Amino acid sequence: MSKQYLTTHTVDDAHITDIFSLAVTPTQVLSASGASSIKVHSTTTPDIPLAQTLTNAHKLGCHHIVTSRNGRIAASAGFGGEVKIWNISESEEWEEAGKIVDGNKAGEIWAIALSEDGQFLAATTYDGRINVWDLVEDRKKIREYETKGSFGMCIDISRDGRFTASGHESGAVYVFNNDTGRMVHSLPGLVKPVRTVAFSPAGTRLAAAGDARVIALYDVQHGEQVADLTGHSAWIFSVDWSDAGEYLLSGSFDGKVKVWSIDRRVCVATHSETDKTLWCVKWLPKVGNKSEAFATAGANRSISFYREATGG
Repeated sequence: MSKQYLTTHTVDDAHITDIFSLAVTPTQVLSASGASSIKVHSTTTPDIPLAQTLTNAHKLGCHHIVTSRNGRIAASAGFGGEVKIWNISESEEWEEAGKIVDGNKAGEIWAIALSEDGQFLAATTYDGRINVWDLVEDRKKIREYETKGSFGMCIDISRDGRFTASGHESGAVYVFNNDTGRMVHSLPGLVKPVRTVAFSPAGTRLAAAGDARVIALYDVQHGEQVADLTGHSAWIFSVDWSDAGEYLLSGSFDGKVKVWSIDRRVCVATHSETDKTLWCVKWLPKVGNKSEAFATAGANRSISFYREATGG
């Protein structure tokens, strides 16, 4: 049975350049682009108004932005190689809380991920290392994972904090145990550059995708590939799990966003708001009895919001 999603709102020209990354909280969507400012939109009302602009957040633009699950801490990575940490104030405004600079070379810090409570930040580098910082303890680097040296294009931390996964230009996917500091799996299967990895909410599955146009699903405990989700005809740049882990969202180079049933291993919805690249797709946190909703953004410089059609 397919599902239907309706476009409920589009923030046209949200940025003046491509929007590369979205992050969500229970009440907001944060967006980052090739321009210097980060935008914050409120999702508490249907018109999704602009709530805050973090001006000159990154002089050369921002390629990744992430939030802690409670929505109180954010981190953004700029093209200049720096990461900024943001805290939300009592007045629900974002304020800069610090910076991480791991060398001054662009690409020294690329993809980033925050632990669920916002204490730990993990980041990939152009030469394959994975660095981890403790944001509570003076933003001190506490760990460095070594891989086979291929550019780390994406990263995720499992919700329970036990595992970190990274995807690389070589097509490699690695899973590290954060308790022991060791690599537990080097996962096969994709061969071409991996641009997005994401743990399921329970941490039992890992989704990975990229230039192979396939979403590979792995069993995290055993390191086995358990499924291939096929249907995209272009590079896949972003995947995201629904809160209950039932569905996976994916966005690709051709502007298509797909919703996949994990149980049935099939695509249950495809939407195309644009023929331009979708750099990022994100489920919105489920609040109360609201129906499922997600947001997409990319090269058309707009943020589109979708909600499941009632009875769909």
